[in-house]
Amino acid sequence: MIWNETMECMSREDMRKLQGIRLKKTVERVYHNCEPYRKRMQEKGITPTDIQTIDDIVKLPFTSKKDLRDYYPFGLLSSPMSEIVRLQASSGTTGKPIVVGYTRNDLNIWGEVGARCFTAYGLGKNDVVQVSYGYGLFTGGLGAHGAVETIGGAVIPMSSGNTEKQIMLMHDFGAVGLACTPSYALYLADALLDSGIPREEFKLKVGAFGAEPWTEGMRKELEEKLGIKAYDLYGLTEIIGPGVGHECQHQNGTHLCEDHFYPEIVHPETGEPVPPGEMGELVFSTITKDGMPLLRFRTRDLTSLDYSVCTCGRTSVRMGRILGRCDDMLIIRGVNVFPSQVESVICEIPQLEPHYLLIVDRINNLDTFEVQVEMKEDFYSDEVSKMLDLRKQIAHRLQNVLGISPDVKLVEPRSIERSQGKAKRVIDKRIFK
Repeated sequence: MIWNETMECMSREDMRKLQGIRLKKTVERVYHNCEPYRKRMQEKGITPTDIQTIDDIVKLPFTSKKDLRDYYPFGLLSSPMSEIVRLQASSGTTGKPIVVGYTRNDLNIWGEVGARCFTAYGLGKNDVVQVSYGYGLFTGGLGAHGAVETIGGAVIPMSSGNTEKQIMLMHDFGAVGLACTPSYALYLADALLDSGIPREEFKLKVGAFGAEPWTEGMRKELEEKLGIKAYDLYGLTEIIGPGVGHECQHQNGTHLCEDHFYPEIVHPETGEPVPPGEMGELVFSTITKDGMPLLRFRTRDLTSLDYSVCTCGRTSVRMGRILGRCDDMLIIRGVNVFPSQVESVICEIPQLEPHYLLIVDRINNLDTFEVQVEMKEDFYSDEVSKMLDLRKQIAHRLQNVLGISPDVKLVEPRSIERSQGKAKRVIDKRIFK
């Protein structure tokens, strides 16, 4: 199913023309209404007349999270506060949050792109969807909520937490869709099993998971445990929230709503564009937002773009699975390590649960690297030889993938702390030394 065939199936030539028109209008808006952007452009000797087509976007300066923090709370708004109808913020735990202001038109856009996502998952006006993302300043809950309402579905606005009630209402209300972080979905899967309610009594068939990186192994685990088809729901607070991109039923990349959010891939260090299909840092420009449009926002997400037409018929560019974030990358003994690489190995080993923790430390000027991972109950054993063999197997696989051998520690089932929001996967003790 396709929600907006005109935009989602537009020819590449027509899309680029539309993007150019919208970019020009947005540049004019920020230049005249947002002093920080105007100063930045003047420093580069750029005026709105220099932007005529989408190819001119490379002339514009980048925007970073630091800019949003420096101009906290409202310094990057391009609309007066009288036109701002909602304020949302990042889920950061330290320092000032990143604040985003939305006009009524922005909220309409958010609902529309969200509807594209949930329609692509096969959900419609006759379906009940349980939204277990956090509500409040975090964009996950209200973003998914608006998407379901736009397609005409019925929302269960659960938010996260209160797991026993989550399972009860999922069962009693006949939820067909579940929207939450993949780590919380795993938590709910275990709780569903513990509830004693037979799986066949649930109507659940679709999962819309996002807000944190997850692997194909995690997808298989969720699909097996919950009996669903699990889809990626991509979004960023700074750009709009969930709805920036989505998978279709062929699950061959994440379709980006590029008529609203223009994507680029640049080299993480130089900022120069990389050739099509190559891995690099994802950069977005919002080309239809009024409240707080951003130009060339550096997401720090590492991925690639595929411009070929999808089997589903959509022509919108597809983003590859995110390897990780530039700022999530750990450098251990000179080797670049992403948590997603560890997860991909763990999910391939049948004796393990997809719950793990990376602990990095520095002792006597040497980095230490420990991977704690849960055993499945059926395989947990007090036979030392069996556990040693499994530890060696895991360490060998991680060595092949990472280029560095960690100290693997097998822990009891359900001993690693569960998250009701974004999972905490890394403890880097070196930052305190």
